[in-house]
Formats: sequence, structure tokens, C-alpha cells
Amino acid sequence: MGTLSQDQLNRALIERQMLRERADLSALATIEHLFGIQAQEPKSPYIGLWTRLRDFQPKELEDLLTDREAVRMLLMRGTIHLVSARDALGLRPHTQLKLDRELQSGPFAARLKGLDFDEIAEAGRKILDETPQGTADAGRQLEERWPDREHTVLGNALRNKLALVQLPPRGLWHSSGRAVCTTVENWLGRPQQAMDRQELVLRYLRAFGPATVMDAQQWSGLTRLGEVFQQLEPDLVTFRNEAGKELFDLPDAPRPDPETPVPVRLLPEFDNILLAHADRRRVIADDRLGVVIGGKPTVLVDGYVVATWAVSKERTISVDYIDEQPRSRQKAVAEECDRLQDWIRKN
Repeated sequence: MGTLSQDQLNRALIERQMLRERADLSALATIEHLFGIQAQEPKSPYIGLWTRLRDFQPKELEDLLTDREAVRMLLMRGTIHLVSARDALGLRPHTQLKLDRELQSGPFAARLKGLDFDEIAEAGRKILDETPQGTADAGRQLEERWPDREHTVLGNALRNKLALVQLPPRGLWHSSGRAVCTTVENWLGRPQQAMDRQELVLRYLRAFGPATVMDAQQWSGLTRLGEVFQQLEPDLVTFRNEAGKELFDLPDAPRPDPETPVPVRLLPEFDNILLAHADRRRVIADDRLGVVIGGKPTVLVDGYVVATWAVSKERTISVDYIDEQPRSRQKAVAEECDRLQDWIRKN
């Protein structure tokens, strides 16, 4: 069992996240390869795809959303993700346990105490499937039946108990809107069918490996994945990281030389490359995690976070360096910012 350095883990992640070289894949194939794109900010997936794909145009993703080939919904870690329709139906059942726990111990728990969540969910499903709307709006209708509870609290129960998708124009590039929801079964016309947990782990490794069991649990929000890794172990290869923790990987997955050149890349808010591991030092130092938690778009130089960026109302991009960078690196960052700025202005 060999040891992989931090730089080796970085280059493997960069390669699998399609950040070494822009690919010629479709947006849908990329979304499936990445196993979902964090979409807490409605425009983020467009930047995430631009930075990974050659000649990506916003209309391609807009068409996926309006044609119901991709959806925005609550998934991994209880956050909004953009996923393919197929993955939405397969992944959402796995998130239910975490969302149920939130109802029992989250910020609304005390105000939800004593309610029959299944009864609320069934009443909410009828409302949202008949007329898609915001969860708070549906909560106002539920108040007629549960007058002693606030509509926002009832709406939160629907958010957790039902597999809800946010409908266009929410999440479109050229126009947007507030979060109007219906159930994924109603929107896609098919039932949920839980993806096999072994497939879930294998696809995680293909997009984010090599990884520890804790890394996979951090990405997914699931627990007890150690049992799944044990089942898969005969078909996996294992390594150690510099701290001595066991890493699992697919035998045929890319693990490039740590000296492999990596170009400057601009990442959107909450990009999964920054969130998908318990130990995030393979791409961002511990003392810089605040920029991720704060939801700032980040700049990768040589595969690591060195700065944040922002776009103004005039669609001009500015960069805020976390620490000093050589002039040559600053020039490369400026050139990539110019490319994104031009793309935003053209689209």
C-alpha cells in the first residue's frame, strides 16, 4: 500500500474534476460525471461548466432544465444540487434520513414537535403537485389544517419530507425567479428508485477519489459507508495519505504525476471540489476554509486556492489574493478573468 502526497491527491482531483483541460463533453454528460453540481447560487452551475468545458453556452443548460433532463433539488449535505433527471431519482432517497434528522434536531424542531410529518407531507404533496409554488406558500394553505403552527415552519417540513424540485425559470441564466416547487415524481413522471449504495460510492470515487470513508460521508451526508467500502474493497486499490489514513480508489482511475501542469481556473461559489472531502487540504488550506464557508468564488493556481474573485454589476471581474503571488501567476489569473468576463458579457 503506497503513500500518496498532498500534491498527488490534488492532481488526481483536478483531473477527475475536469480542471486540467477543458473537455468536449456535453453539459449533461459532465453533470453526470461530476455526480452533481452544487447549485445553492442559481448561476453557479453555469460558471462551473464554463470552467470545465470547451465552448459551453448557457442555453445548453437552460434547455436541460426546461426539457426536464436536469433538475435543481435538495440532495447531498442537504444543499441544492443540479443533477441529471436519472440521478435525481436515484440519489434523493439516500438523503431522506439526514433530512428527517434535521426535522428532529434542526432549528425548527421545537416548533414542529408533536406533528405527524407523514400527514403533513401527504397534504403538501397534493398542494404542490396540483399547483407548483413556494414551500412557504404551501405552508400558508397547510395553516388552515394546522392553525397552531407557522406557515414557514410547515413549509420547512415539506422541504425536508418531500423530494421537491425547483422549477424554471429558477436557475436559468437569462432569467430567473423565486423557488417554485413540485415533487420530483410529478415533474419527471417517474418514481424514485434508490441507487445502489455501491454504485454511489464508485461514482463518488470516479469524480473525487482517491478518498477515505470519511471523505465520502462528508460529500454525501450519509453515514455507515464503511460497510459499503468493505464490500467493494476486493475491486478497489488502496493507498495511505501523508497522515496515514487509508484511501480507496478505482484501479483504472487517473492519478497523474504531481508535477503535471495545471492552468488557472475560476470556480463558482461552493464548488464541490472544495466541499467533497473531510480533509480538504488537497485543494485548500485549512486556514482558508472561511472563503468557502462565506460563499466566495475562488481562484485555483497550480491546483490550489490562492484568491477569491467577484463580478460587478458592470460585469467586470476583480480578484482578491489571499497571499502574495509572483507576477507571472497574477498575469495568468488576469488572462483567465478576461476570458470569463468576455464570456459573461457575450451571454
